Amino acid sequence: MTAPDSPNAASPGTPILVGAASGEYMDRVVVIEWRVAPGDAVEHGQVVAVVETAKAATEVEAPCDGVMGEILALVGDEVAVTQPLGLIAGGADAPAPTPEPNTPADPAPREADDDARPGHDPVVRANDEDRIIASPAARRRAAAMGLGLEGIVGTGPGGRIKLRDVSAAVRAMAASPLDADAQAPSCFPDTPFPLRVTRTGIETGTPVLMLHGFAGDSSVWHPIERDLAAHHPVIRLDLPCHGRSPHDRYASFHDFVRPVLEAFDSLNEGPVHVIGHSLGGAVALALADQRPGMVRSLGLLAPAGLGVEVDSHILDGLCRAASPDSLAPWLLRLVVDPSHITDGYVRAAMATRAAPHIRACQAALAARLFPNGTQAFNVTPLLRRVVVPTRLIWGRADEVLPWQQALGAPGHVALHLLPAVGHLPHLEASAIVTSVLRDLIATAEACPGPPDTDVLTHEVHVA
Repeated sequence: MTAPDSPNAASPGTPILVGAASGEYMDRVVVIEWRVAPGDAVEHGQVVAVVETAKAATEVEAPCDGVMGEILALVGDEVAVTQPLGLIAGGADAPAPTPEPNTPADPAPREADDDARPGHDPVVRANDEDRIIASPAARRRAAAMGLGLEGIVGTGPGGRIKLRDVSAAVRAMAASPLDADAQAPSCFPDTPFPLRVTRTGIETGTPVLMLHGFAGDSSVWHPIERDLAAHHPVIRLDLPCHGRSPHDRYASFHDFVRPVLEAFDSLNEGPVHVIGHSLGGAVALALADQRPGMVRSLGLLAPAGLGVEVDSHILDGLCRAASPDSLAPWLLRLVVDPSHITDGYVRAAMATRAAPHIRACQAALAARLFPNGTQAFNVTPLLRRVVVPTRLIWGRADEVLPWQQALGAPGHVALHLLPAVGHLPHLEASAIVTSVLRDLIATAEACPGPPDTDVLTHEVHVA
């Protein structure tokens, strides 16, 4: 079912827009969930809906306080990112949306800007002359991209910086060569900015904490998250230098792990099941080692830090890719079956790392953690100290981290080897990965004591 691309102008309220949550390269999304119903009170920043791109589920937040009004896009509807999903009534900023004319779709999605709201006064007043004038939407986008407003030319009345101006600046930076060493050391200097945490799932039960890999973000868990969220509270965390977490510089793996430990402590969730992929798997082991008693089980998908080799060419390619066309070949190196890397998937992946400073910070991180085609940190001792139920899941065709690095695991850690699967088992073999993780969690909750260390490592071959 496809929803019409023009909003219902008869119902007053502040429109709920996907906006920047869709990413610069996405123009349409599918509504997969509403978290509120008409008549519910909502707060600014509260997650009210979930939409799906080709790569991931994305949460949409309320733009203001108020009461949920009419839902314009039902579950299953496909809508343009510029169209309202619903309306919020009764808020301080609740003007009626202006209907858009039925014109042919523009090849580049039009971005909603606060200046376009009816009743908004874009005039620059005299007392504004000494400061930078920018719309709230432009300021939010610039902050998310780590850009200063000083160098952005505004095209609005009186030189006002609009959302389109920030987007133009981002695109201009993306077109320039990437120089990791030339970027600022931190996008949030002297600011205790927390890591991005996203919660889904039910409210009861032992939470599942999910830690993504290098050059990804928490949206990569979409293929398996929905099943886990049906049975557990799920907490997805954007690692430092990734997604919507701070993009700082880190001197070592130990330094990189520190903000994750701080974020975990601030969650105050009690014991959790931890699932980590690649670099996130190494972080998961550090978390289990540093917070004993707070981790019930470990599901490690191709974890880093268990050997020396790593394909630095793939890492470098991911860091330097500045467009969907240059990113696609490197994403294809992560899988065996190319059908998983669709054009939509590539565009959604690029949208999460469109800003040059994000790629620069990740390049600097790769230079520290994976210099000259090696892994500069070793978490094998941590794996050998693990006393909670732990399973390793690895693709036999992994080009980034060879599966043989798992052979250093102790006997009580189960090893699941997946034939014809690359570095993204949760994408290529989501059904078996979900099954293994659910069995792991069930085992841990049924037998909370330490495992029998005499149990031998075993392999599971999946067709």
